[in-house]
Amino acid sequence: MAQPHDVPTAAQLVAAVRGFLRDDVLPAVEGRVRFHTRVAINVLAMVEREMELGQDQAAEHAARLAALGVADDAELAAAVRAGRFDGDDALTTALVQAVRAKLEVADPGYLQRP
Repeated sequence: MAQPHDVPTAAQLVAAVRGFLRDDVLPAVEGRVRFHTRVAINVLAMVEREMELGQDQAAEHAARLAALGVADDAELAAAVRAGRFDGDDALTTALVQAVRAKLEVADPGYLQRP
């Protein structure tokens, strides 16, 4: 598919900034600035993963919702509150898959922990 923007891509720009912070800034700072630099590095890594995985995850989430017979998260929440899924293993499976997808973006290392 043709891209509307030239290189570098948004993903490449985010990766470059994350690399700069990690390789150049982090070793040169301490204390509060070091902490906030580490937070920024982690945030940029999350953005990279969301850019990479987001479209597929959104499609998978929509398919999970459709399989449960709801249009969106708000309708799902209302159905859960109404007891529509009480005892339904399909809901549990869908929620586990949704949480896994969130962790793949937010903290993929967590999924590797025992």
